[in-house]
Amino acid sequence: MRPVATEGAPRAIGPYSQAVVCAGVVYTAGQIALDPATGDMVAGGVPEQTTRALENIRAILEAVGSDMAHVVKTTVFLADMADFTEMNDAYAAAFGHHRPARSTVAVKGLPRGARVEIEAVAEVRDAR
Repeated sequence: MRPVATEGAPRAIGPYSQAVVCAGVVYTAGQIALDPATGDMVAGGVPEQTTRALENIRAILEAVGSDMAHVVKTTVFLADMADFTEMNDAYAAAFGHHRPARSTVAVKGLPRGARVEIEAVAEVRDAR
């Protein structure tokens, strides 16, 4: 197993890694809409939070030689399932024609008051 840390995504805010690579697969930690430069939540609502969370995932994937086209599965956590449509629209825009498997669940709360948290599992193109 190889832990992942990149400046392109927010630092882990607890005792965990941004991601771990194991046997040619990268497993990301859940990403919320933190700006990696400031550590602050991005302004805006669910669409902006979804976009930023996926940008954080993209940065992690790129750091290990992967990309969004190699995402196999995501899990989306929503603070309120009423936000599903807004999240889904931003999610679809980020993935384009690629359609990884996905689970979406409503949760009682998310770190830092986030409305959206997303984690991903992806193939690593260059499994060094």
